[in-house]
Amino acid sequence: MTKSSMYRWRRMSAEQRAEVLQCRQQHQVPWHSPPHYTSETNLYLITAACYEHRPVIGHSIVRMTAFEHWLLGTANGSCTNVYCWTVLPNHYHLLVETTEVKNLLLQLGRLHGRTSFQWNGEESCRRRKVWCNAAETGMKSERHYWASFVYVLHNAVKHGYVSKWQDWPFCNARAFLENEGIDRARHLWQEYPINDYGTDWDPADM
Repeated sequence: MTKSSMYRWRRMSAEQRAEVLQCRQQHQVPWHSPPHYTSETNLYLITAACYEHRPVIGHSIVRMTAFEHWLLGTANGSCTNVYCWTVLPNHYHLLVETTEVKNLLLQLGRLHGRTSFQWNGEESCRRRKVWCNAAETGMKSERHYWASFVYVLHNAVKHGYVSKWQDWPFCNARAFLENEGIDRARHLWQEYPINDYGTDWDPADM
């Protein structure tokens, strides 16, 4: 389950849960995880969070650095392009192009399994649940893509870790600014403000 759906599930009565599971079964989607859909654009925002948003990734700078390296290696193995990413202490985002999104999610699941085993061993808590499942959102339009791009690069600022994109070391914001320039970044910020994230995503814009 995603973080938001997990919290809704906890607030449901037994009857409501049974109704939701019956509905998901009738529509042949997974009972306890997000359904997966293939995007015609082959562009996806991939998101995964630590269970209950605990800062397990952020246990140390060494762990965050290693995980970023493993995450990008996994993504590059299944993606044509990795356009932007950010790794935070309790979740991560990737904006990618891939024709093999199901394989990407499979490989990310394996990465989650390996890191769970390693980190739980390091912290002597073998039965701890570390991850929620990775979930993909297909990009519906050019506007959807660029809004997601800005959202990913701004994520560390949004959550209060830094005041500027380029100050967060576990993302590609600094490289983007060096390659594209501050004027390009300012244009994207003005054209696709994150407070409007989710609006004006008409497929006709693509």
